[in-house]
Amino acid sequence: MATLNRKIGIAPMTILELTPPEMVSVAAEAGYDFVGLRLVNATPEEPVRPTIGQTALIRETKQRLDDTGLEVVDIEILRLKPETNVRADFEAFFETGAFLGASQALIAGNDPQFSRLAENYNELGLLAAEYGITPNLEPMPWTDIRSVAEAMDVMATVTHTNCGILVDAIHFDRSDATLDDLRAIPENLLHYMQLNDAPAEKPTSLDELLYQGRAHRFLPGFGGLALVGLLNALPADLPISMESPVVASAHLPAIDRAREALRVTTEFLAQPEITGRQK
Repeated sequence: MATLNRKIGIAPMTILELTPPEMVSVAAEAGYDFVGLRLVNATPEEPVRPTIGQTALIRETKQRLDDTGLEVVDIEILRLKPETNVRADFEAFFETGAFLGASQALIAGNDPQFSRLAENYNELGLLAAEYGITPNLEPMPWTDIRSVAEAMDVMATVTHTNCGILVDAIHFDRSDATLDDLRAIPENLLHYMQLNDAPAEKPTSLDELLYQGRAHRFLPGFGGLALVGLLNALPADLPISMESPVVASAHLPAIDRAREALRVTTEFLAQPEITGRQK
């Protein structure tokens, strides 16, 4: 259901209790254009599932993608750490993503040594290219790549074109980034974004920052983030992945939450004030 020349997908964190094949079914039934799949846990609290390699769960996921015609755009989440060995640690992840048809991957920077992180990100892009996947570095204020400007510093070291930056509305707001920082990102580095809303008041502790970022977001227009300005600083056709775990509706069935997220997002994007970066 492409809307306003823009594809809308659903990120795994919005319906994280589901298995990957269940996510595909819910996303297709709710009417999304694409789905994101979490193949590697983001936190130790998440359930561990056999999602690397052509396991029975992955084969079922691929079958549901084929049956529904739904596209999987992104897979997540890889963390660049001091001990990272890119090919040894991540090749099976990209092999799995290629089997599912993914074109993008979400990457977090968790290494305080900039030169090593940048070298690993460069190598990651070369490895991912072998599988037709582009890595996208997502600035998050509790990681070592906290802002768009820091992500751009990494991009300046990359020796190839297979790389990107992933903008997430809540993380952008909680960093020291500006709209000018967004406008400075070359469009060839922007492959999709994550949309959500959140309280206008910024957290004052790391615990609250993590809680809001991972569990307590709002749907667009129900919080205090300056989303219109953010969207207008990015390309008008940039695909949107809805990453919005809403505590108040967590008790509802995943299909109901998915449908509501799509309805609210579609209405929000229809505002005449949202025009996007001029081509």
